[in-house]
Amino acid sequence: MKRITEITKRDILDLFRNGLEIDEFFDTQTASYRYFGRIEEMDFLRRIYDLRNMPSDDSRFENAEQDIWQHTVNNDDYPYCWVFEDERFGLQDGEDETYLKFLCEVFHPTVRFEKGYWKEFLAEINRLLQNDGYELYSANKVSNRDVYGWRVYQKEENALFIPFSQRYAKDIKEKKIALSINLKARNQIYQFLERCNEAYRAIDETGWNYDTTIAADVFFDIRQFYVPKCYNNQKEYVETNNLHDFIVSNSPFYVLDAIELFARHSMLDDYEAQINAILKLNEIAFQLSNGKMINSFDAQINQSSLETVQEVGLKELLQQASRYYDENNLQIAIEKLWDAFERLKTYYCSNTIDKKKSVEMIVKDMSDGQQSYMELFEKEFRELTTVGNNFRIRHHEITKIDIQDKRHFEYFYKRCLSLISTAIQYLDGRNL
Repeated sequence: MKRITEITKRDILDLFRNGLEIDEFFDTQTASYRYFGRIEEMDFLRRIYDLRNMPSDDSRFENAEQDIWQHTVNNDDYPYCWVFEDERFGLQDGEDETYLKFLCEVFHPTVRFEKGYWKEFLAEINRLLQNDGYELYSANKVSNRDVYGWRVYQKEENALFIPFSQRYAKDIKEKKIALSINLKARNQIYQFLERCNEAYRAIDETGWNYDTTIAADVFFDIRQFYVPKCYNNQKEYVETNNLHDFIVSNSPFYVLDAIELFARHSMLDDYEAQINAILKLNEIAFQLSNGKMINSFDAQINQSSLETVQEVGLKELLQQASRYYDENNLQIAIEKLWDAFERLKTYYCSNTIDKKKSVEMIVKDMSDGQQSYMELFEKEFRELTTVGNNFRIRHHEITKIDIQDKRHFEYFYKRCLSLISTAIQYLDGRNL
């Protein structure tokens, strides 16, 4: 897929060539940052490309590695950022996946210069990429440092964020979701949120400056849905703006609301990791994922697995399915997931490889050559295809079998998700 425009690519190239203007101490200066960070350019390129098996542009040399060494190390006569315009590397006219993988490597902990302006460059590159529907994000960590992947950008600035207790109000009322948070865990959560409760100066619609806190913003957001309350010493349920009382003496589902809303306002880079550590330590079966609390049992495709998907259409459908599931919209979630399943089956399709052959290649990779597993996965692909054709999931003809019970939606969704989340770990990008 080629969504990233020539304009965006030119702007990113100019960014590395000419630097980024930033404000520091009431002054503007131009900050520079090398795309290969703190390592040598050749070492950086070797992390992504097999240079010895790429052609040379110089007839004197057998391969790209010799060619590039000659012109970047020995003679140093290639212009800075030459790689962005070299056709061999697919950055100028190639697929989006190739370009995005390259940018992710720029900000890898092994590569990036931690004391440099990498965060500022990352933010600006994300601003540019979002215009074309992508973003770089922290997919996992190594040595407690963010490792970045790419994903389809889902703009939600005009969408109202609905906190957990309201998204799942019906299920909570019908006692389909159970949750208990003991006093020790509540105090740990409160202490963490209080550390995140930074004071800052804001500007209202009239231009008036005023002092506020993140907790005040959280309570403001809560009031869009319900009046924040807590139990006082007399066991009366009374209105409150006190963070401690709201967390310690309230419904556990409202505690999840506070965690989500603090995530939207917090300035901590590792907010999600820290709050999840507290939840795991206290054996609370929920985790924060992309700003929303989900049951650990219902955890979606994990970020490290999703990062391996190097085909935009498949990744986009999986993200959409996950988002709708988190919003408790199971009917649309299962439709998007089955669309992803059908797209997965075409992952290796080309002029010489049809859909059937593509599925065979996926099954072979998943099975590692073991006949029993090949038969198992082949059967699962066939049966899920039959489910998609017979039930009202992707097709809505009157002959299709209706799905009315939410528990059946859950079953179909988790069964299909199980196969997909396993399969994508074996995809090797041969079609890119």
